[in-house]
Amino acid sequence: MTYSIAMAGKGGTGKTTVCGLFINYLAKAGKGPILAVDADANSNLNEVLGVKIETTLGDIREDLAKAGVDDRSPVPPSMTKQEYANYKFGSALAEEDDFDMLVMGKTQGKGCYCYVNDLLRDQMSKYYKNYNYLVVDNEAGLEHISRGILPPVNLILLVSDCSRRGVQAAGRSAQMIRELDLKVESVQLIINRVPGSTLEQGIRDEIKAWDLSLAGTIPQDDMVYQYDAAGRPLVTLPEDSSIKQALKGIIEKLGV
Repeated sequence: MTYSIAMAGKGGTGKTTVCGLFINYLAKAGKGPILAVDADANSNLNEVLGVKIETTLGDIREDLAKAGVDDRSPVPPSMTKQEYANYKFGSALAEEDDFDMLVMGKTQGKGCYCYVNDLLRDQMSKYYKNYNYLVVDNEAGLEHISRGILPPVNLILLVSDCSRRGVQAAGRSAQMIRELDLKVESVQLIINRVPGSTLEQGIRDEIKAWDLSLAGTIPQDDMVYQYDAAGRPLVTLPEDSSIKQALKGIIEKLGV
């Protein structure tokens, strides 16, 4: 059975970095096949993983919106709109050596995201059972989970920075998960970018106040900034880097 993991957290916490390195760890540990899904409209998980994306579901939505409207239609005369859609959906799955990747993307023009969300749900339903792991990088909220866009989720990882506001945002998300009765097996907190690898007592108190389960912390790592500035995929960080070692300990603790 596929083990499903969803990453969530407010913008700027390093959620996508944590998600990419999590996928990289699973792949290198031989736990594949893995389906990585970037479900954030502001897609950049592929950059962390070093994957070139040719087509997103948002791109397909835009193509289909043009079909039959004017002479800009991308559908060849020899194909029906549905045949073209099926062809494009097949090309949207980027196949790598250790994992495959599906990117939601964003619409380029006006319009509701509902159709792209439907595409994401349908494509994941089509593919995810072929994998040992499904790892999804969500947008800041819980929309994809609460609306049933994702398949059943085993583990939600709430990623926060080491501020009280970040922990409070994670706490509200955990509270919402309980209120919506999403039937998630486990909800865990990861605190990212911790200076000196040690949480202040006030932050620990805030975690306790929100009844959050702390899976672990990830230290501030200057190499992340250096690699990002140079345009290097963060999965190529040395295996002994502090961020990779901390995440390894968290994954082993979670027993994933």
